[in-house]
Amino acid sequence: MNSEPKVAVIGSGSWATALAKILLNNEDSINWYFRSADNIEQFKRFRHNPNYLRGVEFDINKISFYNDINEIVEASDILILTIPSAFLHEAFSKLTVPINQKFVVSAIKGIVPEFNQIVGHYLHESYQLPYERIGVITGPCHAEEVALERLSYLTIACPNIKRARDFGSKLDCEYIRTHVSDDIFGTEYAAVLKNIIAIASGIVHGLRYGDNFQAVLIANAIQEIKRFVDKVHPITRDIKSSAYLGDLLVTSYSQFSRNRTFGAMIGKGYTTRTAQIEMHMVAEGYYATKSIHEINASYKVKMPICDAVYNILYGNVPPAVEIRQLTDKLR
Repeated sequence: MNSEPKVAVIGSGSWATALAKILLNNEDSINWYFRSADNIEQFKRFRHNPNYLRGVEFDINKISFYNDINEIVEASDILILTIPSAFLHEAFSKLTVPINQKFVVSAIKGIVPEFNQIVGHYLHESYQLPYERIGVITGPCHAEEVALERLSYLTIACPNIKRARDFGSKLDCEYIRTHVSDDIFGTEYAAVLKNIIAIASGIVHGLRYGDNFQAVLIANAIQEIKRFVDKVHPITRDIKSSAYLGDLLVTSYSQFSRNRTFGAMIGKGYTTRTAQIEMHMVAEGYYATKSIHEINASYKVKMPICDAVYNILYGNVPPAVEIRQLTDKLR
């Protein structure tokens, strides 16, 4: 009998596909959840995800597909969540199988909007999952570069460092290197905030601000992230490490960043609705902007960049007007 813990990928997007590709370098097999049975049939027929990273071909014999959330949870020991945060609660509302003995890893990088909670808080409070059994995957790492097998680094955060290392060993391969951290709160909040910053970066690009201003924006942004995570979870952390600064940089500058792309469309005059429709993908930062604004109402951290994005996306302030006011607040 195989005693190795069974790993499940919960979600069917580009990051789910990238993680499945990484895992199958080391795992004999994985479980994989798709909401759509039709997509599973197409996957089996063509040996690739029909909607994302279609150039990545899989050995179908190594994958057990599920479209029932309870069945895959029952069959798995480690759950990697990649469902967009805006849809996580809906997906889990169907869950009747307990998860408090599973190791659940969030690769979502978003806020559960119904509760204004990061995924770790949501799992702990709604499903009685101990923090020792919660992990977080942070970048800098874009799914598209994983598909191309370009060297990338991941940080696995968990209060139980041994569990983080054991999980990291499932991802280590020729093009993926992993590091561990015990900062599940800071890394997850930083991953949420960098998506909002990336929208700001896209907006200023769409407004034709140059590289010089982009540099100032990001230099101020990492300070903004530090102020917030230090307030929410005050521990000693190196904000310059790749899990924080590195993830911020790649999301703010990369051509693969959907949040930057979304922001650039807003800066060029698209409405939020039109931008969302044309992207055909979820920009997590859009939902996170409203949630962080509401969360910060109690913490009252100085966050001029996040506030500017909120005013543009939810306050209907013209991007050119709001960013011009922001330029006077940066140093």
